[in-house]
Formats: sequence, structure tokens, C-alpha cells
Amino acid sequence: MKYRKLGRTDLNVSEVGFGVWTVSTPWWGVKEEAESLALLRQALDLGVTLFDTADTYGSGTGEEILAKAFPDNRDEIIIATKFGYDFYTNAGKRDGHKELPQDFSPEFVRQALEQSLRRLGTDYIDLYQLHNPRLWALRSDELFDLLETFQQEGKIRYFGAAIGPDIGWEEEGMVSIRDRDIASMQIIYSILEQDPARAFFPAAEEQGTGLLSRVPHASSLLDGTFKPKEGFDESDHRAHRKQAWLDRSLPKVDHVDFLHGEGTGRTIGQAAIQFVLAQPTISSVLPNILSAEQVVEFAAAPETPPLTEEEKLRLESLYEPVFREPVPVPTAARS
Repeated sequence: MKYRKLGRTDLNVSEVGFGVWTVSTPWWGVKEEAESLALLRQALDLGVTLFDTADTYGSGTGEEILAKAFPDNRDEIIIATKFGYDFYTNAGKRDGHKELPQDFSPEFVRQALEQSLRRLGTDYIDLYQLHNPRLWALRSDELFDLLETFQQEGKIRYFGAAIGPDIGWEEEGMVSIRDRDIASMQIIYSILEQDPARAFFPAAEEQGTGLLSRVPHASSLLDGTFKPKEGFDESDHRAHRKQAWLDRSLPKVDHVDFLHGEGTGRTIGQAAIQFVLAQPTISSVLPNILSAEQVVEFAAAPETPPLTEEEKLRLESLYEPVFREPVPVPTAARS
């Protein structure tokens, strides 16, 4: 494993982190707690130190499971969690995969922080992230004053934002970096889904904002596990994405065969991670981990050969004609 500093912070994070949602939610991932705990502990043994979760994952399970997995390892791990969704007063009211109502009021956020600290079994959080904030939340001086208060109280070390839930959200990302001077921002970035992340790199470098990249394998299309003929199980969150996404994305996968296999020293899953790590403003990659084999494969990715200049140039030549996505819908409606 290799490590990078998270932007201008003093947090040294593993280049490959662990997205806890796959071991704490029923949407897509590991169903048995014993297996989830084993995967988390295996990851730490292999050098993974960044564990990214959220209070809403499994309605608290995503935080509780870290406390169970690492009761004696608090000083060895970096905990990143998120806040903003009100699953407390909306328990059992979720309509399929639609988002829950958000609440970024000081009263709610203070309560959410205290509950996260309790579930995590710790007295501080390394990185506290706004979970998919809209512009109205990012414009709240009261909210960001409160986050600074949390820092002064020693309850959080740094705060950031996780932009989403899907690709897009360029305006929210730019406001987060330039107007709110956040320590980190979590984005979606992969070979197949590069926009609008490419626009964030110069701004993040200028502001010293560390970037965390989730879904580097484009929802399994780039990890060698997806079988088009089988599709997705109905309980899998990807089954609810539009068929147009698959129709648009699957043909792109054939264009990256040159990045992996014999002679390259990497698997397709490792190549996808190396592509993301080629961006110096990205501090850590958060792959979806579903098995012990994937923990080993992904944790070893930073030690595999980085992309060559020839490979980078070839990918760049494919960007406009193959990989570039249609321009996202304007975000005015989310303000």
C-alpha cells in the first residue's frame, strides 16, 4: 500500500480506501455481518487505513460496524463519515432508492454528530462530510460556522463534502471548493465517467482540496465481475439505473483492453484504480469491495505498474469520441 496526504490536511490516507456502504446496506453488497467484519479487518491488515462511511448507511449500521471491526484500532484508521439525511424521523418511509429528506439545520447536525460519535465508539471524527449537499446547504453560513465550532471542540478534525449522488453536480462541487474552502471533496471519477470530475482538478489543486474518488470501477463494469447476460439482481441498486446507462457504457469497456492482461502487470480492476491515481489531486480511491479476493486485488493496485505515458495518451485520444458523457442537466432546480 502507498499513502498520500489528503490535500492540505495532516491526514495521510491509504491510496486505496474502503467504501463501507457495500458491507452495511442491503442495496448491493455483503449481507452477513461476520463476512463484513472479516473484509474490514482484512483491509486494515493489507494497509488500508481510510474507511469511508455515512450515518445513513443501513440507518446507522455503516458506523456501528466500524466500531465492531476496530474496537482497539482507533489510532490506526482514518474515519470519514457523512451527514445530512434525516433517517431518524423518516425511518421506514423510504420509497425504493429515492433519497430521504435532507436537514442541514444546526440543531439537526449537532444531534447527527453526537449520534455518529456514539455509533462509531469514538470521541472524534477525522473527516466529517456533507452528504450530497444542494446549493441551499452550501450557502448556509450558519452550517459552516457550526462545523468550525466542531473543530474547535475537537469532535471533528476536518470537514468536507461528498458530491452526488450521481455524476454531474459541477456547480455544487465548484461552490464547495472555491466558496467553502473545504478540506476534501468526494467525487465520482472513472475511465468511463470522467465528467465533471475533470473540471474539479484545477480548482482542487489551486485550493489545496484533497479529492476522494468513489466508483472507480463504474459500478463493476471495470472490475471484471459484470456479466451482461446475467444483468443485476433486483435487490441490487444498479438494477434501478436506466437501461440507457448500460447501453451507453458497455461498448466503452472494450476500448480499455490494452490496459490490463498479459504484459501489463495488472488486472482490469487494478488498471481502473491506477487511472484514477494518475491524478495528483486525488488522494484516495474508494472501490466497491465485495469479497476477500477483491480486497487483495484492489489493495495491491498501487504497487502494480502505473499507466505509461503511451497508455495515458491513448486514453486521452479516446476521451472525446468514446468516453465523454452528454452534458448533464443544469443544476438550477436543485438550488
